[in-house]
Amino acid sequence: MKRYVLSVLVENHSGVLSKVAGLFSRRGYNIHSLTVGVTEDPEISRMTIVSLGDDYMFEQISKQLNKLIEVIKVIDLTDVPSVCRELSLVKVSTDSNSKLLIMEIVNTFRGNIVDMDEKSLVIETTGDEKKISAFIEIMKPYGIKEIIRTGLTAIQRGNKLEK
Repeated sequence: MKRYVLSVLVENHSGVLSKVAGLFSRRGYNIHSLTVGVTEDPEISRMTIVSLGDDYMFEQISKQLNKLIEVIKVIDLTDVPSVCRELSLVKVSTDSNSKLLIMEIVNTFRGNIVDMDEKSLVIETTGDEKKISAFIEIMKPYGIKEIIRTGLTAIQRGNKLEK
């Protein structure tokens, strides 16, 4: 199975996300991650969809997405130079002995501590999926209380416009 990354420009109104997700579910394809946000034009949103599958699945999904009226453009970022990032918030148990060590690890990963009390830290990290996963693995021995990951968001490198 191959990982596919699609950047989909869509009209920014209600129901579009449901239609796009429905294309995947009706065909039995799983969405590995999905992020959506408004673009520089408030009437257009960009969806970054990551899915695992084969070339046939990818071709079928691309064709079906292009048929939707609300879809403006589908861009395949799978094999093109792109900037890809994910955000995570990790709540870790701490005590007076581990707090400084955890803070050093956070600095190494260029993360930020966004909340702190006597017994826990909330740490924000951004990077590619491997960096986020590596950070989470290192934090496991300290006692992870909660994790939230945004999923991948991506944009093509260079000065080529995706519109």
